Amino acid sequence: MANQNETPIDDVKDVATTEKPAVKRTRKPKTKTEMGTTASLFGFAPYQEKKNEEYMSEGQLEHFRKILEAWKAELMSEVDRTLSSMQDESSALPDVNDRATQEEEFAIELRTRDRERKLIRKIEQSLQAIKDEDYGYCETCGIEIGLRRLEARPTATLCIDCKTLAEIKEKQNNG
Repeated sequence: MANQNETPIDDVKDVATTEKPAVKRTRKPKTKTEMGTTASLFGFAPYQEKKNEEYMSEGQLEHFRKILEAWKAELMSEVDRTLSSMQDESSALPDVNDRATQEEEFAIELRTRDRERKLIRKIEQSLQAIKDEDYGYCETCGIEIGLRRLEARPTATLCIDCKTLAEIKEKQNNG
């Protein structure tokens, strides 16, 4: 005789055939060109060129200025966060292994902040180039760097051809 708690086989729903509720998407998936750009990291949509718009128009310069300023603000907040966390955590730990681990973590943080300090300097140079209306043009050959390249790397100062040549020369010199 069957136990009262058991469900008859006929009443059991087949899990594979039950329909799942439709998932509603809240955001359109990122396009290939939108993924991985610095602009998308800070919530800026890639710049949409207007028909017959001149390269590095006021709208484009303003777009890149906003991206650079947001990036700089983010890096500066990281510096402040690191400073406060290092001050909070800099207690004399009794265990030598714990102290060594903490010192290594501090060293890694400081190396990261040093790289970011150099990046902040590049961002400031790019912001100055926007003010001087030199932004977006290759330092070596003077041609347009290109909007998509600047979306990916707003601090770029070389066009893709000059950058490729510079990397080849660097590789040859450094082995």
